[in-house]
Amino acid sequence: MKLRSLVLALSLAGAAFGATSTWAADTAPQEVKNIVLVHGLFADASSWSKVIPLLQAKGLHVTAVQNPTTSLDDDVAAVNRALAQQDGPVILVGHSYGGMVISQAGDAEKVKGLVYIAARAPEAGEDYPALTKRFPAAPAGTGLQWSADGYGMLSENAFVNDFAGDLRLDSASTAANAQAFAST
Repeated sequence: MKLRSLVLALSLAGAAFGATSTWAADTAPQEVKNIVLVHGLFADASSWSKVIPLLQAKGLHVTAVQNPTTSLDDDVAAVNRALAQQDGPVILVGHSYGGMVISQAGDAEKVKGLVYIAARAPEAGEDYPALTKRFPAAPAGTGLQWSADGYGMLSENAFVNDFAGDLRLDSASTAANAQAFAST
């Protein structure tokens, strides 16, 4: 699939997320058959379960990375492991905090483009806490609950109403109760 056709496929598949994209320096049409999907905080790789079959139906090889969400470095390492397994050029797709992760991993040789879906799109190495202070706090942040050992998760109310407010209530509630803890 040509890179520009892939953008359309990802845009359609990610429409529920409000997709935006940015491109690596080399934007000449290329055969790209590998998509690596990177989830954000408070989610896991299964959050891509409705997108994966849409991309596969376009003939693409799709990998959804299971980020440990213990640190940005750990998440980038997980993406780099997934990139090493790809046979050929890759488009990296990041949702929410996953945008931070793909910005860091996006300079890998196989990566031909980055797609940010409802995500911050920082420069590689940009300081995440400094970046977040430049924008209003996300509404879901008021429901952030911290464990004694420094891991956070959203209250079910914040998750259902603010984080996953565009999902059906039963789907949002299920996701809220399966959310992954995130490290500070």
